[in-house]
Amino acid sequence: MERFFATCPRGLEEFLAEELQRLKAENIHAVAGGVEFGGEFSLCYRANLESRIASRILWQVATERYRNEDDIYRTAYALQWNDWFEPELTIRVSVTATRSPLRSLGFVTLKIKDAVCDKFRRLSGRRPSVDTRRPDMRIQGYLTDRDFTLYLDATGDALFKRGRRMAQGEAPLRENLAAGVLRLAGWVPGTVLLDPMCGSGTFLLEAAQMALDIAPGSGRHFAFEKLKNFDKRHWQGLLQQSAARQKPSVPLSIYGSDLSGEALKSARTNLAAAGLEEVVSLKRADIQEISAPAKEGIIVTNPPYGVRLGELQELAELYPKLGDVLKKKFSGWRAYILSADMRLPKLIRLAASKRTPLFNGALECRLFEYKMVEGGMRRKKSEGTGVRS
Repeated sequence: MERFFATCPRGLEEFLAEELQRLKAENIHAVAGGVEFGGEFSLCYRANLESRIASRILWQVATERYRNEDDIYRTAYALQWNDWFEPELTIRVSVTATRSPLRSLGFVTLKIKDAVCDKFRRLSGRRPSVDTRRPDMRIQGYLTDRDFTLYLDATGDALFKRGRRMAQGEAPLRENLAAGVLRLAGWVPGTVLLDPMCGSGTFLLEAAQMALDIAPGSGRHFAFEKLKNFDKRHWQGLLQQSAARQKPSVPLSIYGSDLSGEALKSARTNLAAAGLEEVVSLKRADIQEISAPAKEGIIVTNPPYGVRLGELQELAELYPKLGDVLKKKFSGWRAYILSADMRLPKLIRLAASKRTPLFNGALECRLFEYKMVEGGMRRKKSEGTGVRS
């Protein structure tokens, strides 16, 4: 049995573990920032193809105790790197650590790179070149206070790069985080979904692909295709199976709007690139002009957030308007607002029933849940059945 580690945005480990369980992974163990699991090597094909939550799938090739950098060099040098990939491929080595006593991760990175290149040179007379921007193979080291683990990245470009988003805004929402937010919101296909500030349409794209059972990795290539043990026939079979179960594109109860014409243009471009332009309904509208497309449903949105003073002032005016619209027009709905602006709960003037910490890359966010109780939030709260903050 091979061992793997799937990374994901912090806060979504539970959902990633559930995905891997459905993929028949074994010995599943969730930790901060990812999930350890085991299975046949071909499991990494399915995980890369099917996981909506994972960021990368890493194949564990070694784990040993260490005391210093020389121990790390010896562990990396002992591996038969030429059994896995050709020296013509470029590499990149990166290292992360938790409570490691070693002072310089940069020096550890250099020792691993030297070990890999030295071993290739001894076995074949050739060595791989380093490419830090677009490497063929990524090698990942991880240090704890006593143990050193080495991985080969089976993914390549991160899994949130689905290959379907052609246009994006200044602070794009990562696709796997959007999928995780939809899971946290309890959205399932068939439930009405609205994003009233849809931007480039990431939530809409993810929801449409989930509803039509489109495998998130079906439109791109992966690093494992460059490994010597790559089983092309098995991979083609998995692609055919995923294509066969895909549902036909029909209009769905998924709605998006935005005040910005440029944002809507980006959303349309992205939906068209994914072949989903007829599946999702888009319109240009101010937040105060929108109305509920059904009696019940779920709002999921990631409002713009400001850095400069003028932007912060604009947002301070936007949030109360959003709160008023939710109270007046969306009773019976649940709203989930992802924001890096921690002033939102105060400014929106609604009581959040839940606050879930999440990260969009390095940016710390909160997913705020608001249950729009029919009959008015204030009256329900005074009756003792309101939502607690």
